[in-house]
Amino acid sequence: MRRPVTWRLALASLRQRPLRTALTALGIAVAVGSTVVFLSLGEGLRRVFSDQLANLGPDIQVTFGEAGDDLFPSAPDLPMEYLDSLRDAGAELGFRSVTPVLLTVKGGINPAQSFIFQAFPTSFPLAEMYSDPHLVEGRLLTTEDEGAAVAVVGTSAAGRAGLGLGGHLRFNPSLTLEVVGIVSSPGSLLDNVIVVPFATLQEAIGVSDRLNLVAVKLDRPERASEVAAAIEERFPELGAQTQAGMLSVVQDSLRISDFIRLGISTIALLVGAIAVANTMMMSVFERTREFGVIRAVGARPGFLFGLVIVESVVLALAGAAVGVLLGWLGTAIVNRFAVDFVGLAVASVTPRLVLFAAAVALVMGLTSGLLPAGRAARIPIAVAVARE
Repeated sequence: MRRPVTWRLALASLRQRPLRTALTALGIAVAVGSTVVFLSLGEGLRRVFSDQLANLGPDIQVTFGEAGDDLFPSAPDLPMEYLDSLRDAGAELGFRSVTPVLLTVKGGINPAQSFIFQAFPTSFPLAEMYSDPHLVEGRLLTTEDEGAAVAVVGTSAAGRAGLGLGGHLRFNPSLTLEVVGIVSSPGSLLDNVIVVPFATLQEAIGVSDRLNLVAVKLDRPERASEVAAAIEERFPELGAQTQAGMLSVVQDSLRISDFIRLGISTIALLVGAIAVANTMMMSVFERTREFGVIRAVGARPGFLFGLVIVESVVLALAGAAVGVLLGWLGTAIVNRFAVDFVGLAVASVTPRLVLFAAAVALVMGLTSGLLPAGRAARIPIAVAVARE
């Protein structure tokens, strides 16, 4: 019987002060909503990278320096002679193919004019670099295109830049690329990449003796970890990263960024908790006589303590429910801009994120209500009843 009475009294008290209750719940909602948006970025990026790295064709990515230092090297620092060395070791280590890769990024103030250019020999099939590519329009690169000013563009990159089949993309003052094909690979990096012939990009960036990385395909992909270790043992100055290893690097990076985002969100949550505590302290002060009457008719201090705690928790959970809705709307807005700018949905509200928000609100309500509840439980009956 006691629990229903406590809840009824708590809800009645909150309804008696609708404006204060609404404003406090709104403060909590904003705090929880911002937390959901911040943390949804980590959830979304984790999903995006998991999907896209899983769709990378190469079994092993070989770079200069220790593996994991640079997931996708932005500068060509791998000496070309290692390409021949890796090919020589291919028969022993079980390589099916060894392919040189160049990467360069052309950025601009406008995200629609920012592009990732990737080049590898046109004799290397696109399906070996990316899983299940689909030709949307035009054609893929052929061996006759090596050294030509042509490109195959991912659908997201083409959409952002307004590029169509037969369109032209200016790489630098001396090179303008003609779009000969539009390709797509759902959930893959290919949608955001512009693929050009290897010799064309070499000449455009003035690099002929260095690579960004070497992509290795294996006869037995299940041996990727074993072969990667063998590569690093034979070539100590190189790093060999498997798909699982790349995903691990991403997960570690996202875990660090999660702590940063949570730290920022904690500030907003503390403000929300202070708002709840302030509301409950004012409520206790205004209801001193009411509490005295309740004590006079036989209620124990623990009943008043529980009553204030329940009010605080209800207030926090109500704010959290609205906050999750605000966070979901905020996430949708973030994804709308992200899809337009980079072609990726970078935020995701997951069930565990909703549960985390509810747990945070519950803890916020409990901790914020402790001080006001303790004050309510310690009010002397005589003083409370005599108060005007």
